Amino acid sequence: MTTGDATPGRQRVAVSDVVAARHLLEWYAESGVDAAVDAVPMAAWRSDRPAVPRERDQASDRPLAAIPPTPVRQPSLLVPESRRVGSARELAAACRTLSELEAALATFDGCALKETAKQLCFADGNPEARLMLIGEAPGAEEDRQGKPFVGQSGQLLDRMLAEIGIDRTTAWITNVIYWRPPGNRPPTTGEIAVCLPFLERQIELLDPAFILFVGGIAAKALLERSEGVTKLRGRPFTYTTASGRQIPCLVTFHPAYLLRQPLNKRFVWRDLLQLRAQLDSAGVACA
Repeated sequence: MTTGDATPGRQRVAVSDVVAARHLLEWYAESGVDAAVDAVPMAAWRSDRPAVPRERDQASDRPLAAIPPTPVRQPSLLVPESRRVGSARELAAACRTLSELEAALATFDGCALKETAKQLCFADGNPEARLMLIGEAPGAEEDRQGKPFVGQSGQLLDRMLAEIGIDRTTAWITNVIYWRPPGNRPPTTGEIAVCLPFLERQIELLDPAFILFVGGIAAKALLERSEGVTKLRGRPFTYTTASGRQIPCLVTFHPAYLLRQPLNKRFVWRDLLQLRAQLDSAGVACA
């Protein structure tokens, strides 16, 4: 039995086809299918049906050799660490200003953290400052803004420094790591080694009169110490640059640690008072 419009010139449709089509649509609906994703019917893909001709793409007329291959960048982890550290040293040594150093870091592909971070987090503050603060690595908010110590721990650091008359306009703030580690995990020794040449060059270019290490990672790397931050904090140290200049340093707890262990703020207060006294004794203006 067939049904359909009896108008001459129109094809009559079998009832069985209509029923089959309805059942197929109902099965599609139950399966969650609610839209067609291709203009070509599936039946056209069958070998016994001719394919519907499509407009030719002009690009397809070009010979295959004329299409340039997409350059593939070698993943940084596949490059030996010694080569990546050597590349970092060469790149950093060629920089003559802090702006050049930041630009060099933006082009540097030797640290795998760059592949997962949103953006580079270089430094913040006054490039003419005599006091340099060095932290560990950017967090989530730092990754979003591209500046160090702007999240919750950074706000605590600002309040701590304000108590001794110091703010961001009178200091230079940076980290040993310039891209956020996934999940705020601690940086690996390899990541520190690759980023360290840029930090060392940054110190040379800034030429600060005093360095405050905020947390133990940068302090242990630059001062070549193995003790933890608890044993390092509050003790006077000296950092020697590649040119032989000696810069006095102090180490204190990271504000992120203080947010978890607020009772230890009393130790940081002692460190800050010691910092202020040493700055005043050396005639270093930071206000």
